[in-house]
Amino acid sequence: MTTSSNSTAPSRLGTAIVTGASAGIGATYAKRLAARGYDLILVARRPDRLEKLAASLRAAHAVRVTTHPADLAQPRDLEGVAEILEHDEAITILINNAGVATLAPVAKTGIDALDAMTDVNISALVRLSQAAVTAFKKRNRGTLVNIGSVLGFHTLPFSAAYSGTKGYVMNFTRGLQEEVAGTDVVVQLVAPSATATDIWESAGVPLSTFEPDKVMSTDDLVDAALAGLDQGESITLPSVEDPQLFVDYENARLKLLAASQTGKAASRYKVAA
Repeated sequence: MTTSSNSTAPSRLGTAIVTGASAGIGATYAKRLAARGYDLILVARRPDRLEKLAASLRAAHAVRVTTHPADLAQPRDLEGVAEILEHDEAITILINNAGVATLAPVAKTGIDALDAMTDVNISALVRLSQAAVTAFKKRNRGTLVNIGSVLGFHTLPFSAAYSGTKGYVMNFTRGLQEEVAGTDVVVQLVAPSATATDIWESAGVPLSTFEPDKVMSTDDLVDAALAGLDQGESITLPSVEDPQLFVDYENARLKLLAASQTGKAASRYKVAA
């Protein structure tokens, strides 16, 4: 059920829809976008948290805030949000932030936990991205922000499944960027490192196990991500000081791809021609 109790005039900036909006990164995005003057549709599983956040944003910024409780792992709930994206022409930005994590070796992780990561981190993100990009391309305007992770570039002994989902997010989002090239549709990938949210407790790796200076606050993360968006970055790595590192990574990736474009097996395999 979608609820709203705001009668202010529509924002000239349009409406931002934020998933995973009840806490952490999503709630911070909601606060920052409301401060910029966007109307909001807040999506998450916890209606009580959503309503509390919505009330504070309406009072602080006099914007329209609608809450839409939904569990994006459930097909019916997911389709409900996708339909909003497809039909509400006021929507100008989607923050595709909802995600779940279980950080443990795959052999010690139940299939339900693995499926949950796939359902939310991949299937839901893909469905909502598809709905948003299709609608935005028709209007030739709109912004899609997909929240990935630096673990999309790397995996650890306890992050194979989670890193796999975020690797998918990275490649999928970069493909979308190619699809919208030459239009006024913007697609940004945000790849945070460790961020101070409650996802770590549910993932089984308490934040207390991290060195404090390696954990970013949600405020700093979202402010950096929005600054990157304002600066036209297609990929934002909020914690990386030297942008040349990513340029070097890209060059190496493209060099490897170019080297793979041959119909001959490499000589070290001694395969007969």
